[in-house]
Amino acid sequence: MKYWLYIFCLLFSCTDQKVQEVNLIPKPQKLEITDGVFSLSYNTNLIVDSLFYTESDYLKEILNLELKGNGNTIELLKKEVLQEEEFFLNISEEKLKIEASTPKGIMRGIQTLRQLITTKKGVVKTTIPCLKIHDFPRFSWRGLLLDCCRHFMDKEFVMRYIDLLAYHKMNVLHWHLTEDQGWRVEIEKYPKLTEIGAWRTEKDGSKYGGFYTKEDIKEILAYAKTRHVTVVPEIEFPGHSVAAIASYPHLSCSGDSINVGTDWGVYKDIYCAGNDTVFVFMEDVLTEVMELFPSKYIHIGGDEAPKYRWEHCRKCQQRITEEGLHDAHELQSYFITRIEKFLNENGRQLIGWDEILEGGLAPSATVQSWRGEEGGIAAAKSGHDAIMSPTSHCYFDYGLDATDLKDVYHYEPIPAELTEDEAKHILGGECNMWSERAPQELIDSKVFPRILAMSEVLWSSSEKDYDNFYSRVQKHYPKLDALGVTYGFESVPITSTVVFNADSFAVSLFKGSPDIRLEYSLNNGTWQDYTTPFGVNSTSTLKARGFKNKKPYGEFEQELIKHIATGKKVNYTIPYNKHYKGTGDNNLTDGLLGSTENFRDGYYQGFSGTDMEVIIDLGEINTFSKINTAFFQYYLSWIVLPTSVSYAISDDGKNFTEIANITNEIPLMKEGKFKHTFNFEKENTKAKYLKVSAKTVGKLPKEHPAAGSDAWIFVDEIIIN
Repeated sequence: MKYWLYIFCLLFSCTDQKVQEVNLIPKPQKLEITDGVFSLSYNTNLIVDSLFYTESDYLKEILNLELKGNGNTIELLKKEVLQEEEFFLNISEEKLKIEASTPKGIMRGIQTLRQLITTKKGVVKTTIPCLKIHDFPRFSWRGLLLDCCRHFMDKEFVMRYIDLLAYHKMNVLHWHLTEDQGWRVEIEKYPKLTEIGAWRTEKDGSKYGGFYTKEDIKEILAYAKTRHVTVVPEIEFPGHSVAAIASYPHLSCSGDSINVGTDWGVYKDIYCAGNDTVFVFMEDVLTEVMELFPSKYIHIGGDEAPKYRWEHCRKCQQRITEEGLHDAHELQSYFITRIEKFLNENGRQLIGWDEILEGGLAPSATVQSWRGEEGGIAAAKSGHDAIMSPTSHCYFDYGLDATDLKDVYHYEPIPAELTEDEAKHILGGECNMWSERAPQELIDSKVFPRILAMSEVLWSSSEKDYDNFYSRVQKHYPKLDALGVTYGFESVPITSTVVFNADSFAVSLFKGSPDIRLEYSLNNGTWQDYTTPFGVNSTSTLKARGFKNKKPYGEFEQELIKHIATGKKVNYTIPYNKHYKGTGDNNLTDGLLGSTENFRDGYYQGFSGTDMEVIIDLGEINTFSKINTAFFQYYLSWIVLPTSVSYAISDDGKNFTEIANITNEIPLMKEGKFKHTFNFEKENTKAKYLKVSAKTVGKLPKEHPAAGSDAWIFVDEIIIN
């Protein structure tokens, strides 16, 4: 089947003989540019080793040429004693030769050739610079996770991404197919999985969903095979299984009828580990999955499985007793190990997220490390293979404020803690495209251009030169344009540093990319070019906008709040969580407000499972009448308002008098993301010290999807006026 993106690959340009600049991503291991050009035309001939007939058909398809001329030649030849994906590409004026020992190696060489071909429209022939390339990957696992469950993606879209992966020498599509919000793979023995589980009722009453028939999947896999991209299915258990339980309630601990999930987050309803019919179900499902997917690996998830149901389930507790297990974590290990044995008996290997380490790792499991690198380190040190995809560098659903192009490029998949032998267990890495906040039409802007950095991290040498890479990315954009990729920004276009000194804010603006021009305005005033830092001495609204290549490139807005406590010292009775530290020890008095939508914006401080208590030193006795402290709530991310907030004052920092204790009356399960402010008002209040205390709900209650997990408190600015 031909797709529109291939057509661009022979919209040739350049009728002269000038050598075109070589610009390849990922960067080859060895590249030598020589004199001259190879002219590709209808007179070009193709010579192919019999091992590479399939790849030659692919080459002719993307070039849209018969390649049976009597002029110069393209040769696809076998060269012994090379690694599986290693290849040589030698281009002279008379011959373009790709050599490899396997079809995979030839395909990687063909993808390099695709990038070398110019793509301007309307000319019948093209010239390719003469050069010599010897190339091979640093890692064997170079993947992208595509979550088609939270938002369903068309069959053609999945195939398009397989081609984009191949174009950038990525070789694994990790296909997330089952989830709380939708079951996406047809299973003939359990038809309700797609009759019920593939569809959810949205808040407006509409039906949303879809699934892939077995014929769809076969077509996708055949497409991937021609490009030598391995498709690894993920069938989630024991958690993230609400859609399956909605289809077959007997699979849960309670047996209650529930609906397919409509909200994002973690649900407490998971497969019952004490029910043998669950294992029959899983083996039946996996049998049909293995009949479809030829991959060596089957991903079983294993992440974010709350133990609340198991801890309150008679069957699960009986299983713990019968198997001599200590707790629900070891019960999860039992669950994973039992499924792994089944997969191994069928010639397959299990991959799971790093939670499968809890309670003991299954004997031959491969760990995908996402909660930092610790899971991958633990796996490698115990002799298990690992795939690295930590949230810090590899989660492309995160905004650019969390992970930008430069962050991804500087990622090193082999942790420094590993010895040389242990490091051999790091198979490679993956970038993860979860789709809670990214329907199909937004995927391109999330994945690109960050995947360009990941492709280079996993293919090229460990040497880093970001300036060189950045320059190649700019020249790569026309190729993405030709492929119809609607890429996003490389980094947050505009950021700021705001420091309160004495009586005013010192504001510095920063460009996310070097070739951006910035303008700013204060309080909706005149727009000015930004050249140097400036001061702001009152509460103000700062706006900025960027321009790149004379086109708009990002906007920025920030509230600067000047109040009595701005810039004052904060002492923490209870430390904040290191992963959500905001701007550090001055976060609560820096004069900067957090977003009403994005709790990861860097302006909130988080406290997990603990109360919050801080003491603000105002420096001298001050008179004030108002205290406002805002907290964030998004219960699906386990962030909830405190049960109460109290204010106490002191003149010596030791003896405090409580002046207010405010009880929260907003429901813990209130939908959506929002901020709520706990206000105190009293004229002529005087103090040198202010203590602010917020009480946590502790463990999330039984009605919460993640019942029993620690609740978070997220606090913003403490404003005193």
